[in-house]
Amino acid sequence: MAVLPIRIMGDPVLHSPADPVGEITDEIRTLVADMHETMDVAPGVGLAAPQVGVGLRIYVYSYVDDDENPWRGEIINPVLWMAPLEPGSPDPDLESEGCLSFPGERFPLRRSERVLVTGADLNGDDVRIEVDGWRARIMQHEFDHLDGILYVDRLDDGDWKTVQKIARKRGWGRPGVSWLPGVDDLEG
Repeated sequence: MAVLPIRIMGDPVLHSPADPVGEITDEIRTLVADMHETMDVAPGVGLAAPQVGVGLRIYVYSYVDDDENPWRGEIINPVLWMAPLEPGSPDPDLESEGCLSFPGERFPLRRSERVLVTGADLNGDDVRIEVDGWRARIMQHEFDHLDGILYVDRLDDGDWKTVQKIARKRGWGRPGVSWLPGVDDLEG
């Protein structure tokens, strides 16, 4: 397996809808294994193929809850259904998230509390994932990547301006910028 470079917010692959996966080949299986390794080294709780420069509808996820219950997998060609969003402002302590494509920062973002995701696994078998809470947040965040949306695109105006300042200061708003987990230090 290999750790892959993660694209930063200005890269065009992050802002374009990803293509569906046709056949699940050995190349797709290797990509998924590499994505798991990259996510683990980063460290992160999810990683979408566009984040590693591959415009395909695939993401991986890994999360351990407060009771130490592990949850890990991948989904190919996912379809997402969400419960209606609760109105109001996000709680900065409970609803903040970050992104490996905008590393080192976290911003509050309201997400749906419950989701259903369907798709396929690496064997081509149907997958159905019904989750709530933080797991639902992970599913929505990674699914957004497949539609060319970064979580910073969903922030309110004040936080969006802060994101733009950070991106300019760090030189992240241009194509081709990436970082390699376990090697690069992108903290400010």
